[in-house]
Amino acid sequence: MKNSEILELTTEELTARISEEAANLTKLKFAHAVSAIENPTRITKVRKDVARLNTELTKRKAASASEKN
Repeated sequence: MKNSEILELTTEELTARISEEAANLTKLKFAHAVSAIENPTRITKVRKDVARLNTELTKRKAASASEKN
């Protein structure tokens, strides 16, 4: 997922996407633990996507908090 795509999402969509990707990451980790998955670099990609989404959500929360003050 590109950063430009993340910026287009609303805060609610970000939160939903984070939970979806986190669930996907968990499934990938379990699948890889049971038997080797075809492309193990997907785990890294999904983990980084979750981090990007969390970073944007944190930025938005900080911006809304600073606007209130």
